Amino acid sequence: MSSAQSIIDALCEKAMHPDRTVAEACKQAGKEAVGFYLYAPEELVYAAGFLPVGIWGGSTEIKLADRYLQGFCCSIMRADIEYGMRGTYNRLRAVMLPTVCDTLKCICENWKVAVPQVPIIPVVYPQNRTLPAGEEYLREEFSRVRRELEDLAGQSVSDAELEAAFAVYETWREAMRAFTKVTSAHPQTVHAKARHLIIKAGYFMDKAQHTREITELTHLLAELPEETCPVRAVATGLVGEPLGVLDSLRENGVAIVADDLAQESRQFRVPARAEGDALSKMVWRIADQKGCPFLYEPEKTRGQKLIDLVRENKADAVITLQMKFCDPDEFDYPIYKAELEAAGIPLLYLEVEQQMDSFGQIGTRIQSLAEMLL
Repeated sequence: MSSAQSIIDALCEKAMHPDRTVAEACKQAGKEAVGFYLYAPEELVYAAGFLPVGIWGGSTEIKLADRYLQGFCCSIMRADIEYGMRGTYNRLRAVMLPTVCDTLKCICENWKVAVPQVPIIPVVYPQNRTLPAGEEYLREEFSRVRRELEDLAGQSVSDAELEAAFAVYETWREAMRAFTKVTSAHPQTVHAKARHLIIKAGYFMDKAQHTREITELTHLLAELPEETCPVRAVATGLVGEPLGVLDSLRENGVAIVADDLAQESRQFRVPARAEGDALSKMVWRIADQKGCPFLYEPEKTRGQKLIDLVRENKADAVITLQMKFCDPDEFDYPIYKAELEAAGIPLLYLEVEQQMDSFGQIGTRIQSLAEMLL
């Protein structure tokens, strides 16, 4: 049996080298890859015989993407267009993007011109996703995406194949919930950077393989003594990047013991309903997602979710990783900030973007938080 640290190291290595990891996964599974971002219906991609690969930008110099995107656009999408124009995504048979913000709505059209060699499949979510009409619409939208993937694959996707794909993903989501729960008790072994990379590795691997490795790691961690750390924090935002921020957290004794990040726990925190077929369960998972600024929610439950995460994980503070120019996330901030202040929970706001190359100022602010809480 592998040691916990060896599995952690291997998964972190896979996350740090996505191109190599994807190539190995495609070869082992005998599949081609389809890229996706945010809340895309991965199960449809998996059922169609493709390997779903997360495209979440990266730390790269923007040169080509400026032809299509202004400097005030989300740095993740700027990086994705840059990678696409450079040919980094040429191994992908297609890219699937949900249009959940103004930038993503524009990207779908810009992509067709900027990266014509990689077809794009837009996914349009309903604003009123919890209404019966919204659920009916989303089911039809997922059915359209299914047909486009069938055309791409050159073969139909049976209901049995979709049910099997959904089962793979639901098993993965259950394994990830167990993993994030056990890491709260091991903030030294699974520090902020390692936690992020372990989760991120799943975007470049076959989900069944990632599930097996995560399940083994979870069992090994559960057998270890519980650990302490100077400061326990809950992270919220779009992504837990750039990595320099996570390095600063570790250097200052701050651990991420739970998260409300779109790239991390929001991907798997909602369990499927027991009833219905796979397509209905996929629709309901979107309807049941609460506290996410990218999905319309007039009740604004994010603040209470953060308060609950702090209390459940005995955290000392909340850290907002605010992606620069991410309007949906920015609009939420004043609301949950007031709720956290009323609950007496310290909040650190860090504005980040993927093209950052200097972390001195952020490190100073993290150090100040740690000193204030010690």
